[in-house]
Order: sequence, then structure tokens, then C-alpha cells
Amino acid sequence: MKKIVWALLVLSVVTALLVSGCAGPAPQPTPTAAPPAAKPEEATPVPPAPTPKPPEAVKLILWTKEGEEALDWNKALVEEFNAANPGITIELVKKENVEVLREDFQTASLAGSPPEMLWTVNDHAGPFVAADIIEPVDGLFDLSVFVDSALAAVKLEGKTWGVPISNGNHLMLLYNKKLIAEAPKDTDELFAKGKELTGGGNYGLVWNQTEPFWLVPWLGGFKGKVFADDGVTPTLNTPEMIATLQFLHDMKYDAQIIPPESDYDGADTLFKEGKAAMIINGDWSLSSYKDVLGDDLGVGRIPMVSATGEWPKPYTSGVYFMLAKGLSGDKLEAAKAFINFVASRDKQLEMVRLLKRLPALKEALDDPLIADDPILKGSADQMVVGTPMPTVLEMRCNWDAMKPEMQAVLADTKTPEDAAAAMQSAAEACIKALE
Repeated sequence: MKKIVWALLVLSVVTALLVSGCAGPAPQPTPTAAPPAAKPEEATPVPPAPTPKPPEAVKLILWTKEGEEALDWNKALVEEFNAANPGITIELVKKENVEVLREDFQTASLAGSPPEMLWTVNDHAGPFVAADIIEPVDGLFDLSVFVDSALAAVKLEGKTWGVPISNGNHLMLLYNKKLIAEAPKDTDELFAKGKELTGGGNYGLVWNQTEPFWLVPWLGGFKGKVFADDGVTPTLNTPEMIATLQFLHDMKYDAQIIPPESDYDGADTLFKEGKAAMIINGDWSLSSYKDVLGDDLGVGRIPMVSATGEWPKPYTSGVYFMLAKGLSGDKLEAAKAFINFVASRDKQLEMVRLLKRLPALKEALDDPLIADDPILKGSADQMVVGTPMPTVLEMRCNWDAMKPEMQAVLADTKTPEDAAAAMQSAAEACIKALE
């Protein structure tokens, strides 16, 4: 029985081996095909960079109040700047005088077609600011480089309304050394010397008898002012104004040292022709008188008022660039470039050489060109006893009120007392109309 079981077991093993051998090799797994390589993305074509647009030409109009040698310098500055800046063109327009410039600029601004820049005086700031037709210059320029007194003359409402070109713009006594060796020290000496020099169509002294700008220094010498301490209330009907008007009347009718009539051009001509020994005129006239008289031109203070012991106090300010309201963009940048060009040290000293004006740039004031020049020293000596010109709008009312009344006194048609009273009434009425 055991033999039979053992035989069956052997048979099972052999059978299993035979079946296994006939089955063949086990199938191999089919390898996974690699995905096809991705096509590289085509680069998005970049359009060519646009050709830079050439900057548009910028044209600016500059109105100037200057004349004679100063106008020639204006022209030279503009020509030099235009040549160095081909993309910018400055067109210079000469206005007849400061009053015409003021009136025309106000009219042009209201019409929407003002010039971009002005070359003018500080007292235009008042009416222009009131009319909102100029831009403040704070933040546009480094104003710290300019003389403080020049900046103060164009400050209103906490802002600065002009960039100084020159410092001064003040009256002084100029004399012909061939006719008088030195300037009179006081008004007593002025009258005495003036009488000696007057006669036969010649005069001891000449000045513009038509404008109150020539009255103001004497008012200061008599201890008067045109405004109260608040800076806007007129003080024209005062003992000081009456004394000033009486002094001018005496100069003409008692001492008789000035012509019967004389406007600016008349006085200027008499002095240049040697028919007047002395003239009261401003620093703007120095270069033309230097050309005519050469070393015979003398410069000194307006003589001290003998009755008070006070020096006359001419208004001081300067000449300024002002910018039209709304100036912006390329035009503003072009205007800034031109103003910085004129305000540079080199151009400031060029002005000193050509025009005998004191510079507004602090750096230029230290140059030997000024310290060694007797004319400029005399101008600076007068300026230190001057007083800053008011820029408030109310000053325009004072000017307009003083002018006809001063003329009436000099024409001997009104007493100083009546003229002073009329000045005050006219100024007050004008200021009330501003409200």
C-alpha cells in the first residue's frame, strides 16, 4: 500500500514539471512610450521701439521796461540764449515805460493772451497779485542765493512774486564834476550852490517834476511815510507831507534852482548837455551818464534835510522777472532756464560792468568790480539809507493820489495844505473802491 502512494506522489511532481515547461516564458510588460517632445513656444514678436519724437520748439515772449543801454543788454542776452538753446526762442518786446507795461499786461491777461515773462519793477507785484495774473516763484528757483532786501521787495501774502535781476532801483544825486567839485552835504548847501550855478539857461539841479517817485525821498527826509504802521492805511495829509510839498515849492519859486518845467526826458537832456550841474535820478541811468561824462560823473547821497537832520530815503527795490499765471510744462522749463542764465554770476557781473547796477546775487556783491568802482560805491552808499518800496495794491492808490497834487503845488495852483488834504481823500476813495 505504501508503494502505491509513493508512486502517485512521484507522478504528480513529474506532471507539474511537464506543464510548466510547455507554458513558455512569461510576457514582459510593454514599456511606456516617452511622450513626444513639446514644440518650443514661438516668441511673441516685439514691435520696434518708436522713434523718439523730437522736442517741440518752445517760443516765449518777454516784455521789458528797459531802454537805452539796458535794452541793448536785454537784446544781447536773448540772442546769446537763443543761440545756445536751438529748441527755445525768446522774443523780446520793449514797452514804452513801466506804466504802459503794467496796463498792457493787465489787459492782455484779461484777454487770455499775456506774454510768458516780464522784466519789470517790484511795485507791479501788488496789482498783479490782486488780479491773480502772475505766478509765485517759491519752489521754482533757489531764492536763497539772492540778497534779502531784493527778495523782501516782492513778498506779498507770504509768497515771493519775482526773481531779482538787480538790487536797488533807487534815486541818488548825480553831478558833473566839471561844474561842481563835490555833492552838497545838506539842503542849505544845495540851495546855496544851486543858486550859483543857475542862470542863462543853466540850472543847479534838475529832476522829474511830474512823478511822485521823486517826491518820496524828500518825504522820508522830513520824517514822513505814505502808510501807517499797518502798511495799507494812507498817511498823506500830515505835517510831514505838507513840509515836503512846501520844500519843493521853495526849491522852484524861492531858490529858483530848478527849471520852470521838467519831465524825465527834459531833466535827462539838460544834464547830459552840461546845462544842469546836478540831477536826481536812478541807478538805471548810471551807464548812460558814464558814457557822456566819463570820469567827470560824480555820485552821492541826496543831500540831508537841514531842517530835520535826516537823510532823504529813496525807495529801494530792484528789477525782476515775473511769470504769467498758468505758465507750465515746456514753457515753464524754458522760462526757468532763461532766468537762471541771466541770474548766473557771470551775467550779474556783466550787468555791473555794462549798466553800473548793483547785482541781486549775493555771490556777485563780493566781487572787486563793485568794491573798486567809485560810482557803484556811491550808489550802494545811497541805497543803505533808502527804504523798501511797498508792494501792496494800496500803493497804486497812493501814487495816483500824489501825482496830480504834487504837480499842482509845483505849478503854484494849490497850497501844500490843500494838496495834502486832496491826496489823502483821493487815496482813501481809491482804496475803498478796491474793497
